[in-house]
Order: sequence, then structure tokens, then C-alpha cells
Amino acid sequence: MPNQIRIERLEFRGCCGVTPEERARPQPLAVDLELECKLDHAGNSDDLHHTIDYATVARRIVEIGTGQAAQLLESFAERFAAAIFAEFPVDRVKLWLRKLHPPIVYVTASVGITLERTRLAQQLLSADPHPAKFLVQQLDRLPKGLVLDVAAGKGRHTLFLSSLGYQVEAVDRDEQALAQLLTDAGSRHLAGVTTQALDLESPHPPDLGKERYDAILVFLYLHRPLFPHLIRALKPGGVLVYETFLIDQHLHYQHPRHPEFCLSHGELLGLTAGLRILHYDEGLHERSRDGDSAYTAQLVAQKPFIPETPA
Repeated sequence: MPNQIRIERLEFRGCCGVTPEERARPQPLAVDLELECKLDHAGNSDDLHHTIDYATVARRIVEIGTGQAAQLLESFAERFAAAIFAEFPVDRVKLWLRKLHPPIVYVTASVGITLERTRLAQQLLSADPHPAKFLVQQLDRLPKGLVLDVAAGKGRHTLFLSSLGYQVEAVDRDEQALAQLLTDAGSRHLAGVTTQALDLESPHPPDLGKERYDAILVFLYLHRPLFPHLIRALKPGGVLVYETFLIDQHLHYQHPRHPEFCLSHGELLGLTAGLRILHYDEGLHERSRDGDSAYTAQLVAQKPFIPETPA
């Protein structure tokens, strides 16, 4: 069994909140940590060099939490995890970060988030070009096999999944971007990448095939008439991973410029009716390792093995 070091209720005051007023005034935060590591020799040697100095870990967490500001608790949690993996011989991190006295009516204790990650997952999240955080988080749900990367652009997700052993077909109407993608795949010796220049918004429906793909990815792209073709192209048991902007993103930041490129609340669930929802969330999400956040809808949905019939 792996060994664990636990730090319970590490408290400090940090600046975290969506509004500038909330970030301007430090508020009490607390962190619980579980660090999975190898301590095979520490018990026999009685030597601090054979274990992890939990006082040093605690000090680094407090330095980050008090020395930086963030809109989201998720941002702080990511910074804590990145520092722990970078500075200590830890194989897995589990943390619980919370605001002890949140300015929310009826909450009398705390609000917070949990994060659990292995060193391998952290390395994948730090890949360059870095994939969307949501994709990394959902890797366990992605079946091995053939993946379609829709509106792939320069192919950050194609390159990422190909490096993990997936066969990936990238489609986009930008032929120059696809050519660069093939060049990048070749320089990395990734043999599982193919591309197709395809206008997904052509008046004539694109032929994505029938029950061809084990998984389909769509990130930051929305063309509503495409959904029936995406669902048709999934194999039974295949998984659709989708993340794109909510209307909140346009209302708050005027990006995308045109509101029709954004989903209304709950719309993505309607567009994927007939699939089994494995994960769905709407809100402000951190999209990459750079701390870039946006209002998005996130969905993972599976095509049933047997077509569902109305009751």
C-alpha cells in the first residue's frame, strides 16, 4: 500500500473572489492535503531526507495562498498541486480547499472544492501545446480507439491524444492549419494522425460516417445543425466530449462578438438528446494551465449501445 502524509486544516488568509471587492480583502481559507508518496526507508533511518517535510509543504501552500490572488478556488487549487508535484517526490495529491466564512446567505460553515490528481495527470495537463483542462479531467471516460477532433485548428487535442496512443482524425476547413498539424505530428513521431479539410458549415451536410468513432471532441466551436451528424458518427458506446461558450461569456466580455455563437443555458442538453449524460456543468471554468477562465458548458455523453425507445 502507498504511504500518505496528511495535513489537516491548514489555515491562512487569501484573496479569492469573482468580484474585485472580494479579491481586495483577504478572507480565511483552509486546506486539507493528502500526499501519496514512498516512505520505505524513513521508518528505519529516522532521517528527514527519506520522507517529505510536511512543514515545508505547509509553508509553500501558505506562500502561494497569501502571495497571489485568484477569482476561483479552482485556480488556487491548481497552483497548489503544480507546486507540490514540482517540488516534492509525491505520486498523488488530494486536497480540499474552502472558504471558511463565505459571503453567502444560509451557508454557516464553508464552501469549497476538492482536487485529486496523479503525477502523470499533472504531466499531461502541462503538455505543450496544452490541451483543454476539461479534456484532461475526462480522460478516464474516453474509450481507446478512433477519435474525431472537430474544428481541430492546429490540433492541440489531436497531438495530445495521439501522444497517448489514440488514432485521431482531425477535421477543419483551414487547410493551412491542418498542414501544420501534420508537420508537428511528424516532428513528434506521432503516426496516428490523419487530417481532412472539411467545411462543417456547408449547406450540404458533411459526411462524418455512421457509427465510425469511439469518441468525438468539440471544443470552442458551435454549429447547431452539425449535432445529428456527430451523434450518427458515434459508435454505440462512443463518447462525445463537448465544451463551448455560454451566453454569459458574451454578456460579460462581448466575446464571442455574436451571441449566436454561444449556448443558452441548458441548450447543449437538448442538442444531445438521446445520448446518456455522464457529466454536465455550466459556469465559469478554468480552461488551461495559464489560468484562462471562461463561461462554458461542459458535457460528456455516451451513445447508448441499444437505441432507446419512447416509453
